Amino acid sequence: MSAEAQLDPAVDAALGGHLDRLAVTLDGLRAQSRLVSRWGGVLARRLSAGARLLAAGNGGSAAEAQHLTAELVGRFRDDRRPFSAIALCAETSSVTAIGNDYGYEQVFARQVTAHARPGDVLVLLSTSGRSRNLLEAATAGRLAGALVWAMTGPGPNPLAEAADEVLCLPGATANVQEAQLVAVHAVCAAFEAALPGASRRAS
Repeated sequence: MSAEAQLDPAVDAALGGHLDRLAVTLDGLRAQSRLVSRWGGVLARRLSAGARLLAAGNGGSAAEAQHLTAELVGRFRDDRRPFSAIALCAETSSVTAIGNDYGYEQVFARQVTAHARPGDVLVLLSTSGRSRNLLEAATAGRLAGALVWAMTGPGPNPLAEAADEVLCLPGATANVQEAQLVAVHAVCAAFEAALPGASRRAS
């Protein structure tokens, strides 16, 4: 066996530790499965009635926000009509213009004020729950009459307090980001299952 093929005990231990910690975070998600299921049902009712979903996050959470909106505009599992969903963090010209003119704290809030209407759903993803631009977005969302949901790391944290409802996940930043993807997919699975006619499509 070549030296490159040999298992480094330190690397193996680091990986094992990471996966053990991820399992704890996923256990925390499983414990909140009823909340995730309810969110899927609320989204199904609101988006079917013409509301839209707005989502935002920073860094890895921005990627998960885009992932969520892509699943709704495209599809998760079922072949069904597209639904209105916008990832505010992906609007690069708006983000850079607003950041330049008003400061980075306003890059999402100003977009929320522009796009959100009563009955819409705003999903804010953060590992820390302390990002100022997401806190400003939560305030703007509530002022616009949108329902504000947050996915964060361990609570309590400021974003959890600013949102109408929150999914707080235990663990370190990397594990929370990994579990956010699972949470996004779980919400989408619940959403599609709750859509009118879903039982007929599944049969």
